[in-house]
Amino acid sequence: MAKIISVEEAIDMIPDGASIMIGGFMGCGNPHKLVDALAKSGKGNFTLFCNDGAMPVGPCGEEYYGVAKLIHNKQIKKMYATHVGLNPEIAEQSNSGELELILTPQGSYVEMIRAGGAGLGAVITPTGVGTIVEDYEHVIGRMEIEGKTYLIERPYRADFALIAGYKIDKAGNIWYKGTTRCFSVAMATAADIVIAEADNLVEIGEIEPEDVVTPGVYVKYIVEGGIENG
Repeated sequence: MAKIISVEEAIDMIPDGASIMIGGFMGCGNPHKLVDALAKSGKGNFTLFCNDGAMPVGPCGEEYYGVAKLIHNKQIKKMYATHVGLNPEIAEQSNSGELELILTPQGSYVEMIRAGGAGLGAVITPTGVGTIVEDYEHVIGRMEIEGKTYLIERPYRADFALIAGYKIDKAGNIWYKGTTRCFSVAMATAADIVIAEADNLVEIGEIEPEDVVTPGVYVKYIVEGGIENG
């Protein structure tokens, strides 16, 4: 059963240089309290797996929304993402050499995470054949299947996954609200330690079994968020 801990305890266990997956899309679905605390921790040199770098200004006028705080603080040394156009600081840091950016087609990206969680040895996809994607470190070769060329790509895994759920019960079972589930479902399977931030921490049984999206067996720790991660 998942252990309920404080945000501070969660951040304390994340060391400098850790690889971290963070769920969400443009900040929506980021575990905001965990990200805020990590941004204030003084730690860095992280490898970040996140679809994007969120935005310098949030939907309610927040400064450095979601993971944009980590980018702004230059706590990220390497980032695996699919879309970073709405955060210009990523381009600036990438161009200056402060941040190594690996951009991957979105479908391949989530499939590599899923493969990492499933224990698969590689992903085989035609996406990126003949493009700069072939030069990326995770592409380990090509193969022909029935006359068509495919890339062979390594799965993604991380030390930690930080995800958020609208309802999380005390066993760690998660129900996500709307699109906030984006990427979190796959990431919860592909990290050594999964820390889930609960908008609403509920008793076991308050989430209908058929509504559980991420089973609690994947979640090691729960923190109470107390806000909606939209």
